[in-house]
Amino acid sequence: MKILYFDSLPSTHLYLSNKLKNKELSAPVMIVTKNQPSGIGSRGNSWIEVKEGLYFSFAITLECMPSDLRLESSAIFYGFIFKELLKSYGSKVWLKYPNDLYLNDKKMGGILCSAFDDMLLVGIGLNIELDSKCDKFAKLDIRIDNKSLLDEYILQINSFTWKQIFSKYKLEFSNNLSYSFHCGDLLVSMRNATLCDDGALLIDGKKVYNLRSLE
Repeated sequence: MKILYFDSLPSTHLYLSNKLKNKELSAPVMIVTKNQPSGIGSRGNSWIEVKEGLYFSFAITLECMPSDLRLESSAIFYGFIFKELLKSYGSKVWLKYPNDLYLNDKKMGGILCSAFDDMLLVGIGLNIELDSKCDKFAKLDIRIDNKSLLDEYILQINSFTWKQIFSKYKLEFSNNLSYSFHCGDLLVSMRNATLCDDGALLIDGKKVYNLRSLE
């Protein structure tokens, strides 16, 4: 996978999607920056401004995804692999359904997956250093070389099936039960939700997935 590094970008996700639309880049490719003042979150929210972060987005073709992975559950799959990698270095991070990286009860980062033509775009943001006055969010609890982390992550995203990742994720799903999940415009308690084998939530007899499409 080709990796392009930048000191600052308004949004790695939007930069990459525009380059793909204009045929200036092609999958597989990753865009990385330490500063992302106009990044987008999973519900169109802006990333919190941080003193230092790790922000990256990558594109892969759909045929390169595991055959047993539903497109709608991509955030769980790629987010959990990243979480496990951070954990292997000593972090206590956990993945809140379906796309938030948490440290204890505070958000430390997030995952955004978007479908585009025959490709999947995956964006991940991680707080490295926060302003000293910020107590609403968390920052990474370990020190790690970003380049080495990403090199290892790229290797790992091609090493697992959905079944392998889901078997581990479902053991940790109980961490979510005291939280809520956005179902459209509604905020639904996950205490009443059931995790399905394909990554969906079963809420009031209805399956709910998580995926964004780029216009």
